[in-house]
Amino acid sequence: MQLVHLLRGLTVELDLFGAEFAGRHGLHPTDLRALIHLLDAARAGTVVTPGRLGAALRLNSAGTTGLVDRLERLGLIRRERDPGDRRKVRLLVEDRAMELGQDFFGGLIGDLVAAMGRFDAGELATAQRFLQSMTAVVAAAREE
Repeated sequence: MQLVHLLRGLTVELDLFGAEFAGRHGLHPTDLRALIHLLDAARAGTVVTPGRLGAALRLNSAGTTGLVDRLERLGLIRRERDPGDRRKVRLLVEDRAMELGQDFFGGLIGDLVAAMGRFDAGELATAQRFLQSMTAVVAAAREE
């Protein structure tokens, strides 16, 4: 159970850190989750439409529209017609959002990478498998 409590503690600390970022930039926690989802999708080469974003965040259509409108007004994302299907709209993160994130989270990321440097490749591989497994368990429980 100690590992479960440690994971919870890490989750709380990361959530508080994210809440500080959101508060400084006038964002709701859901706005931050949306930005993280869009950034992760961009890294994976996945196109995100408003519908897919709403489904990922479990928002209804009106909530998704309000979220996208708000992030667009803040200059953090933009809507763009899909070049392959002009009927579809995809959501893209603006450079401004990435710059704000880097300014705020960059130091933490650097510290995390430095802390990882104290572990050998095998330990990091085990930690990666552990975190992937824990994430899958929580995601599955959320889907139930």
